[in-house]
Amino acid sequence: MSRRRLIGAAGAAGAAALGAAACGSGEGGPAPHDALRGTVVAQTGDIPVGGGDVVIKGKLVVTQPEKGAFKAFSAVCTHAGCTIQEVERNIHCLCHGSEFDIATGEVRHGPADSPLKELSITVDGTDIVLDEKERGA
Repeated sequence: MSRRRLIGAAGAAGAAALGAAACGSGEGGPAPHDALRGTVVAQTGDIPVGGGDVVIKGKLVVTQPEKGAFKAFSAVCTHAGCTIQEVERNIHCLCHGSEFDIATGEVRHGPADSPLKELSITVDGTDIVLDEKERGA
């Protein structure tokens, strides 16, 4: 194999590894949302009724399925580990088309076959706070 071909193959392998990391699960370390525990992650006025919003910094989704009822879920898709990109009437992962229910995190449309992890939150006035510890933990 020529030197040029070897360098090209190494570059392609590196790019492939980087691409896989973007959708990788990252198991073994703390979840991205753990860094936000005990802090305000959203304002109630920013979360639409019947929809939600993605908090990119902590890879979490905050929803309001019914007026005044707020939920939070991990924004890491259970199919391939991609980050959820949008929330409308459902939570959408645009990588492979999975959709999740905004009230329960259950799969509405695959390829994902596991629900999103629900995260415990507290609403304090207009602040939505990611709880320091999971309920029951």
